[in-house]
Amino acid sequence: MTVSDGRGRAVGAGGLAAWLGRVAPTGLSGEVSVAIVSDARVRALNRAYRGVDRVTDVLSFPSTGAEAGRRRRVAAGDRRVDLAVAAESPVGDIVIARGRASRQAREAGHPLWKELRVLALHGLLHLAGYDHDADAGEMARVEAKLRRQGGLPAGLIERETER
Repeated sequence: MTVSDGRGRAVGAGGLAAWLGRVAPTGLSGEVSVAIVSDARVRALNRAYRGVDRVTDVLSFPSTGAEAGRRRRVAAGDRRVDLAVAAESPVGDIVIARGRASRQAREAGHPLWKELRVLALHGLLHLAGYDHDADAGEMARVEAKLRRQGGLPAGLIERETER
């Protein structure tokens, strides 16, 4: 996993890469890149790829080409079966808006490094195939479990439902 700034330079981000690797969903394997960029850059990406002309806190871009590196989730009765792919395959990219993350950290009353973890976990779950807009709460449950395992406060989905 790599964590970089908007210019591709490596950043420490409070141990984000190591932490995310520890709390990642079981069976998810492959390369993930996290970029912490300006709000303006995230707004431009959001406009270009989602048609939404506003800054958002985190965007996820799964790797293309036969779902390379992405964990495939298929229904098996009332449980999920996960099919992992080769570890060297790319999973995708997570892009975090630095300014928005800083504001959200202040509002939540915790340091920026915690907010970066909340956002990166949310983005990683999207890369793993979860979609909170269409999954009847499955992503929220998984996010809450992994967040607790990683010692984080309320996750992104929980905060949105509290508003």
